[in-house]
Amino acid sequence: MKLKIPPPVVVLSVSGLLMYLLARFLPFGYFHFFGRMYMMNFLFVIAFFIGILTVVQFFKQKTTVDPRKPDKVSFLVTNGLYKYSRNPMYMALLLVLLGWCMWLGNTFNYIVAVLFVHYMNRFQIFPEEKALYDRFGKEYKTYCSKVRRWF
Repeated sequence: MKLKIPPPVVVLSVSGLLMYLLARFLPFGYFHFFGRMYMMNFLFVIAFFIGILTVVQFFKQKTTVDPRKPDKVSFLVTNGLYKYSRNPMYMALLLVLLGWCMWLGNTFNYIVAVLFVHYMNRFQIFPEEKALYDRFGKEYKTYCSKVRRWF
């Protein structure tokens, strides 16, 4: 597995800090619109619920939530939110970043959110998918053919 940094740390420390620095020191790109704070709150609330629901699903199935150790997975979770997205936990982290973008109000922060998706695909999701395929074989391949990676 290539990833050594847990995804929440990538979001909170690296991406979040980079967004803050862009908003603080970039002299242009600021935006404001009516309802911006409502949108921000909505994104945070949705992210919170998605995150909680998916972690609860993993605990109910008695499998690991640590994405750095896919070899410890004991059960392929395909129900609940996992019927609609193969990575709802990462989706929740992306929604947190998008909420943070709204809070900071700088258009260029959305570039960081796109880079987060690219980083997660390259260094977390692709290796994780390979490990899950090695572990669950045809069952995982069938699941991947029915459910999108992000949304």
